[in-house]
Amino acid sequence: MNHCTAVNILDMVNAIGEDTVQRILSDFSCQKNSEIENFVKQNALEFAKRKMSITYLVIDEDGNLIAIFALTHKAVQLSDHNLSASARKKIERYTKLDKQSNTYMLSAFLIAQFGKNDQYKKHIAGNELMDMTMNVLISIQRAIGGGVVYLECEDKDQLLSFYENDKNRFRVFGERRSDKDGIKYIQLLRLF
Repeated sequence: MNHCTAVNILDMVNAIGEDTVQRILSDFSCQKNSEIENFVKQNALEFAKRKMSITYLVIDEDGNLIAIFALTHKAVQLSDHNLSASARKKIERYTKLDKQSNTYMLSAFLIAQFGKNDQYKKHIAGNELMDMTMNVLISIQRAIGGGVVYLECEDKDQLLSFYENDKNRFRVFGERRSDKDGIKYIQLLRLF
């Protein structure tokens, strides 16, 4: 494995300029998920400038963009009946049960995008990329609080197995269908 570093896209812009960062982003390729590729090429920089989400560029020792993850925060509604007693106890540190709707509404860190560049996908393991993501989130948590991480992925066994494995420890709490294309997304969360 090469040594890799996660760099905030805004720090990268300050260091090397917006045009150079955009050129780096334009080389990102992810055939398995065109949504990630399109986000990196078309939205990552603009979303960061508008503070909608911050993309972290994972750069190897040779300066290659090998992966990305984008983070933001989002309100999440959890149904009480889907939660174990231990999960309920942890969630109640951050919010209270709305007895009328039998749900919890809480602010969560959202892993909005997460993927590897096809050209360098062997340079980093998925679990290593998730560790980098969680390290950034732990730093944010120490600075502002919070304790719930949320993501959505397509309903594919390989993806669910990755997120739910003993190392990553995300748990399914819901699902939704995309209004745009009808794709079913599984909603997962992890408690710190």
